[in-house]
Amino acid sequence: MSLLHWINQIDQELFLFLNGQHFPFMDQVMWQISGKFLWIPMYLVIIYFLVRERRSRVWIILIAIALMILLSDQLSVLVKDAVQRLRPSHNPLLLNLIHIVKEPGGNEYRAGTYGFVSSHAANTFALATFVSLFFARKWLTIAIFIWAAIVSYSRIYLGVHYPLDVVGGAMIGTFAGAIIFYLERFVQQKYFKDSDASPQPLEKP
Repeated sequence: MSLLHWINQIDQELFLFLNGQHFPFMDQVMWQISGKFLWIPMYLVIIYFLVRERRSRVWIILIAIALMILLSDQLSVLVKDAVQRLRPSHNPLLLNLIHIVKEPGGNEYRAGTYGFVSSHAANTFALATFVSLFFARKWLTIAIFIWAAIVSYSRIYLGVHYPLDVVGGAMIGTFAGAIIFYLERFVQQKYFKDSDASPQPLEKP
């Protein structure tokens, strides 16, 4: 057995175990967690604190975040197209073994054809990395990475990603978040030294 085949088998077995831990009342909870609308209040709170810290230069931060999400999302898509690993929900060998959640319209949710890597994991871990580096507060770092992990887990629960899809996406997202954070800091310090350019941590409660 080759190493790649062994890793794939372990990944598949772990997926079947995690995906198998499902409950009817959790289906729609995980569907909402995996979606975008549930997290809009949190995004607004993050923007509020960014505005408070950057004030007149907040537009640079907002551009940086937009570039970061674009980078993490496009990198994940490039890897998907290059690797072309079928999602578990599209794997004919697993169709009778996995738990598939139904969309609000009643159709089974299977997402796109390829799943390595997870764009959800890439985007959430990118934001978590950027925010944790920007504010440099332990409690916020723990909270936002827990959020990213829960969103990523929801993709396994829904049956559309293997654990390694999520791990790969998290690695890409962490890379994108760190790169854009240090790029934003470089721009702020080089061109806006006389403004409120230095990141300030959140005040202690």
